[in-house]
Amino acid sequence: MNSLRLLISDSYDPWFNLAVEECIFREMTTQKILFLWRNAETVVIGQSQNPWKECNTRRMEQDGIRLARRSSGGGAVFHDLGNTCFTFMAGKPGYDKSVSTDIILQALRQLGVTAGASGRNDLVMETADGPRKISGSAYRETQDRGFHHGTLLLNADLERLADYLNPDPKKLQAKGITSVRSRVANLAEFLPGISHEQVCEAIVQAFFAHYGETAEPEIISPDVFPDLPDFAAQFAKQSSWEWNFGKAPAFSHLLNERFVWGGVDLFFDVEKGTIARAQVFTDSLNPAPLQRLAEALVGCAYRSEPVAACCDRLMADYPQQAAELTELRQWLSETIR
Repeated sequence: MNSLRLLISDSYDPWFNLAVEECIFREMTTQKILFLWRNAETVVIGQSQNPWKECNTRRMEQDGIRLARRSSGGGAVFHDLGNTCFTFMAGKPGYDKSVSTDIILQALRQLGVTAGASGRNDLVMETADGPRKISGSAYRETQDRGFHHGTLLLNADLERLADYLNPDPKKLQAKGITSVRSRVANLAEFLPGISHEQVCEAIVQAFFAHYGETAEPEIISPDVFPDLPDFAAQFAKQSSWEWNFGKAPAFSHLLNERFVWGGVDLFFDVEKGTIARAQVFTDSLNPAPLQRLAEALVGCAYRSEPVAACCDRLMADYPQQAAELTELRQWLSETIR
């Protein structure tokens, strides 16, 4: 059996690509695997991150940007088709993340770019303005195997990256791993016209050269579900709200707003994406529906639609306060994303 395996995805769906990666990782044995892929506009967060803390979830929803949680650690990144994503996998004891880093650096040298490793997971270019990050990575290891995956910035829209990775200034007391922001640069600044295909070819050649072998590429297409064990179940998991949002570490959220009829402070404790506790404080002359709302929100998913539905149910019980509850519903729907 060939000791190398090369897979290339034709899909731009982040949930699809991450499901492929996970299934390959689960079924692999002793092979060295290279998987090349890229995602359309997506924020990808680390396994232990809180999306409400890391991302502008409201703007993402407005702009149709997907959220994808990966199974490895590390911080939040924005993907678009200006990124090239790579995954190296190997069984132990052959797995060594320094080898895969060297393969990427060698590929860049073939393209005419000299970069270096920085810290534990970045590749940087030295410029007159100081080091600029062109690649970030994350890692995952089990007892008998490991993988190293990351992205190379080719011509990504760096302004949009800032749009979605800057969270709303909410009063959010959140646990979990916080991303460290770095000064970034596209490879196109140093190699105008660089393409995804060129970068992939260079990485493949460096991969083959390192191991002294070749392998026929296996094309993973979105048109047909890959013939991988349990792929349908893994794809369903990767694309679910429960995985992408519901796995967020516990956090507390204080919302406040002043309306003509009174001020409202709402305090939530959120666990696994569900409101575990809710308290309301108000100087409204009719506080009863707000107190009922706090009770009704316990057990509700921390999403705008279920919270809005709680408000709708209250309107039936408190028709005299329908105008106030409509305002409250609109505010919560816009604030909780």
